[in-house]
Amino acid sequence: MAENEKQEQVQASSAKAEKAKKDKKSDKKPGVFARIGKWLKEMKSELKKVQWPTRKQTINNTLIVIACVIVVGLFIWIFDFIAGSAIEMLITLLG
Repeated sequence: MAENEKQEQVQASSAKAEKAKKDKKSDKKPGVFARIGKWLKEMKSELKKVQWPTRKQTINNTLIVIACVIVVGLFIWIFDFIAGSAIEMLITLLG
């Protein structure tokens, strides 16, 4: 009876070893092209979930951005003009 148990244990341990070898082979990283393909498929599925803006929203947002850029540009230009004038006045007074 003890011999049968030993044989069963040896068979079980060899089966575990074979299973571990198979698991190690399946743990390998997929190839570069397989990973790129998987990434592209996932990206495509995520882009389908995106709620894209309408044409009207896009135009409205673009006009807002252009207006903000112009306003900020004017403020910078005015500050630069004032600072340049102040520096010129100091140079003429001290020089």
